[in-house]
Amino acid sequence: MPTTSPNVQLLFQPFSGGKLELSNRIVMAPMTRCFSPGGVPGPDVAAYYRRRAENGVGLIVTEGTVIDHPAAAADRDVPHFYGERALEGWAQVVKEVHEAGGRIIPQIWHVGMSRNPATFPESDTKPVGPSGYSAPNVKTGEPLSEQEIAYLVEAYGRAAGEAKRLGFDGVEIHGAHGYLIDQFFWEETNKRTDRYGGGLVERTRFAVEVIEACRRAVGPDFPIVLRLSQWKPLDYKAKLASTPEQLEKFLEPLALAGVDIFHCSTRRFWEPEFEGSDLNFAGWTKKLTGKPTITVGSVGLDTEFTQLFSEGKGANVNGLEGLLERLERQEFDLVAVGRALLADPAWAAKVRDGRTDELVPFSPEATKSLS
Repeated sequence: MPTTSPNVQLLFQPFSGGKLELSNRIVMAPMTRCFSPGGVPGPDVAAYYRRRAENGVGLIVTEGTVIDHPAAAADRDVPHFYGERALEGWAQVVKEVHEAGGRIIPQIWHVGMSRNPATFPESDTKPVGPSGYSAPNVKTGEPLSEQEIAYLVEAYGRAAGEAKRLGFDGVEIHGAHGYLIDQFFWEETNKRTDRYGGGLVERTRFAVEVIEACRRAVGPDFPIVLRLSQWKPLDYKAKLASTPEQLEKFLEPLALAGVDIFHCSTRRFWEPEFEGSDLNFAGWTKKLTGKPTITVGSVGLDTEFTQLFSEGKGANVNGLEGLLERLERQEFDLVAVGRALLADPAWAAKVRDGRTDELVPFSPEATKSLS
């Protein structure tokens, strides 16, 4: 029998902020798919995103799309955000989503030291990072030169400019999960002694230059979202900032550089970020910066996402009461949904209409079609 929480309509209130105008608060989280052969998104990719827009998702953040740099990708079938054919494919994605009444932004990405050379046996391109560390105390490369850093900064800027040219509704910069920008943030992978290294604030310099390059490319009114995480794939308990005071110092230069919205990645949205407060990462980020924030982390499911891959578990549909209580308190502004939307393109419409008994549980099988 259809059931719905009395305040579920909070998810479907319009949002206006961070230079974005959205019909509701539901965001499709970026999820890597590797369904773009040779880096070119085809009609199936456009149809995949259109289905979510048709079913009431307020904002779609695309899967990670790599910038124009030889070492940007970790898989040959991850989509590119450069080159005529790839950009034509993304133009069709934008067209389909807009025709369905949706909004969409690309996530621009460089994997840094996460690139495995064995995946590309035909290539001599080596992974790059701030200090050549692929993990704490594991050095597998050489530090980037300042000249190479300058090239990377401009590559991000070019990608943001292409997003605007193609008609996207904004752009998200991937600064989380142990990839290139995050490798500059984390002291375990950034051992530099020049202006791109040092303390927590000094380690934001690369990201600040990337954000500034993107802002120059898109102008003052185009939304820029930055995705951040404290946790790392190699250390789920890692924290860039261990106190609210440290987090404020870390976020300030990023906000001043031109970020409009912070996308705050956690494994479980309901977990407090610091002792002594119930606020999660998105809640603290909004409180400290005054900027709109997106929360994410096992929304609508009863198992956090990393267990799926480490233990082969599926996840059952879970209630939204705790999420809605936080949204009602305005702890954050937008809610990113990942696996639940991956398994069920109509997730948003079913939640809106009280058809929660029809929601499709997520299972490892869902990753095989990613429909």
